[in-house]
Amino acid sequence: MLTLPELTARAEKIRALYAAQARRQGTRPWKPAELAQGFVGDVGDLMKLVMAKSGLRPAKNLDAALAHELADCLWSVLLLARAYDVDLEKSFLATMNVLERKLRAPRRSQTARTSLARPDRPAPRSRSAPPSGS
Repeated sequence: MLTLPELTARAEKIRALYAAQARRQGTRPWKPAELAQGFVGDVGDLMKLVMAKSGLRPAKNLDAALAHELADCLWSVLLLARAYDVDLEKSFLATMNVLERKLRAPRRSQTARTSLARPDRPAPRSRSAPPSGS
């Protein structure tokens, strides 16, 4: 199994091959914004395959096509992270830590309901009725 830096290096090799092909054809290699546009197209293709997996669209060679599209999306993400100097591994782990803490913490509304139900706290007013005396 390859590490994230190894996958990124492999993605960069393929990008270099695309850049060489573009130059041979008299065009310029894609800039990061164009990589992002390509990624958006790949996500659209991925969505069609997800719909097919759910039985909402027809598709040929569905499992192979889905694997290919996921790999295309990963290629784009790896290249965009490199282009914008994002440490993807560090950012991924930090984001997962934030999400995990958020999901493990009791929800504020649940905490508020619990604290409002305590006998030493006043009962909440109904939001649908104006305060008395109005």
